[in-house]
Amino acid sequence: MRKIVVVSLLAVAAIVMASGLLPDKPAVDFLKSLTQSQKDKTQMPFNDDSRMRWHYIPSSMFPRAGIQLNELDPNQKSKLEELLKAFLSETGYNKTMKIIDLENILLEISGDSIMRNPENYSVAFYGNPEKDSLWAFSFEGHHVSLNFTIQNEKVEIAPRFLGANPARIPSGPREGERTLQKEEDLGFELINSLSEEQRKIAIFQQEPFFDIVTGKSPEVEPLSPVGIVYGQLSRNQQLIFLKLLDEYLSTMPAEQAEKRMNSIKDEEINEVRFGWAGATVLGEGHYYRIQGKSFLIEFDNVQDKANHIHTVWRDFDGDFGRDLIKEHYKNSDHHKHDK
Repeated sequence: MRKIVVVSLLAVAAIVMASGLLPDKPAVDFLKSLTQSQKDKTQMPFNDDSRMRWHYIPSSMFPRAGIQLNELDPNQKSKLEELLKAFLSETGYNKTMKIIDLENILLEISGDSIMRNPENYSVAFYGNPEKDSLWAFSFEGHHVSLNFTIQNEKVEIAPRFLGANPARIPSGPREGERTLQKEEDLGFELINSLSEEQRKIAIFQQEPFFDIVTGKSPEVEPLSPVGIVYGQLSRNQQLIFLKLLDEYLSTMPAEQAEKRMNSIKDEEINEVRFGWAGATVLGEGHYYRIQGKSFLIEFDNVQDKANHIHTVWRDFDGDFGRDLIKEHYKNSDHHKHDK
């Protein structure tokens, strides 16, 4: 009987771990693997100014808070890998690694080992995952900015920035390999499925933006409502649109992505717009945005002869866990007594 109980408890623990209900464990394991001097560099107070200071340019141009990959030993890197795999889907993790690996391609092209270095990515912690109910961490470098805020078992991953340069590898043994291919191809599939009348609504300007409009802003408001509304699409076009939206959500663990997709479908799908600017063929500069009541997606491929992609997901209330922070302060007994 005792053996059955133990086995049952182990099974429950395995299920809990698999479903991500103990998000602090890989974070605690990583932090415990650090020396004290490394930890002092990596871990900061939750309200540190650097928590909402982010960018997507190379680290040599914009120094990041936290500790870089090149300062970690193999065991510590393995713990960091486990952390990222716990907080991202397999798709999200693989995209992140492919983007980092593009630094090697840029190094071959430029010969600049200072600016183009796949070890120049940083992880920073805010708060203590072992003791705090509210904490955060970021993983960031060139073309990657992943910002996680955790409040008990709830996780926000926003802003989420992923980019690719080159978007298509132009030569060498990996010639033709494309990173962020689905985000681009599904966007083209949707815009090119529209009728002439629909395109007049969806294409809101002829010239694409050079970069994402929201840039590195720590907080964003909804942009002007441009483009075609979901309800103006045919059933087949709506399916393409949902596949595109799902591609952005697929960075997150499946349960979290499904929950967010259901929330969008239930609460705001009829307000979501798809807007396009620029060319509608591959190889020429193009930009699109998807905007709903709660979120904004931007995609651009204009720089370097339209072979340099930027994508971002912004949550109007959830960026840097603002909604979780409000909930934390609202429900915390400590803060209730402070009133």
